[in-house]
Amino acid sequence: MIEKHFILEEADPVVFFGVNNANLRLLRALCPKLRIIGRDNVLKVMGSEEEMAGFEETFHALEHHSSKFNRLTEEDIITFVKRRVSEHEPDEEAIVYSTGGKPITARTENQRRLVEAYAGNDMLFAVGPAGSGKTYIAIALAVRALKNKEIKKIILSRPAVEAGEKLGFLPGDMKEKIDPYLQPLYDALQEMIPAVKLQEYLATNVIQIAPIAFMRGRTLNDAVVILDEAQNTTTAQIKMFLTRMGWNTKMIVTGDRTQIDLPSSQRSGLTEALRILAGIPGIVFVEMTKKDIVRHKLVTRIVEAYETDAARQKAEKEGHSTVSVADRGRL
Repeated sequence: MIEKHFILEEADPVVFFGVNNANLRLLRALCPKLRIIGRDNVLKVMGSEEEMAGFEETFHALEHHSSKFNRLTEEDIITFVKRRVSEHEPDEEAIVYSTGGKPITARTENQRRLVEAYAGNDMLFAVGPAGSGKTYIAIALAVRALKNKEIKKIILSRPAVEAGEKLGFLPGDMKEKIDPYLQPLYDALQEMIPAVKLQEYLATNVIQIAPIAFMRGRTLNDAVVILDEAQNTTTAQIKMFLTRMGWNTKMIVTGDRTQIDLPSSQRSGLTEALRILAGIPGIVFVEMTKKDIVRHKLVTRIVEAYETDAARQKAEKEGHSTVSVADRGRL
């Protein structure tokens, strides 16, 4: 009899072992010739060399399945142990799978353009209205790259700019002060990575979330780096951010030019970057529209209403200016 330890490196132990260790108990029942003990992220298995060899193959298949789909059901375990198939048929369009096991896919033409552009380019700009999936798809691409071991870390950043209101003094340490600005990024990650695994990634800096000011002086290698809400950066900030790029790194910049919260005296760094970097090989710009909005149908109507109002105000302003010039001419 031999003893071997199997470490769950990819899968979340909570998902792998199941609620109240239900999956672990099923695994024991299906492998009666082995003694299986689970603790933390380790399986201690004792049995004959022949049985151990077969279990090792099953374990790795189960771990990969659990990590990829963020779920492990009774049916999955029975299927793998009995070796009927090596894995369920994957959804070819899925970028990653949510913590509930649902595929996360590009749902619109421009979202698909973003996914395709990511494959062949190192720097992407995704610009469009609220709810068009810019940040969500970008984070899904980053999570997929991390799970596939294409990179070593994910770095998410956004400017700490208040959306048209003064929040005043925020209590707590530095993390507690900046977390409110970064909550949308946490929300997306929590949908794609099980809670225990996400906390581990955050604790070990495999996933880093920080305001853009914290990027200064760094060289970012082996990473997917995402700058969210880039319309609220200054020209100096976005230039500093883009020049942090290192080897084996991809950068995705997202923003909405209609939601600039900077003081009127400052120009948006995103607007300037789109103008200055146009035509540079290796940089791709994906323009989202209201057709890409995948939130509640009212979001599309709200965006359309504001666009109509902005166009009306612009027309009135231009008409007023034309009349004023004509009046001065008569004088």
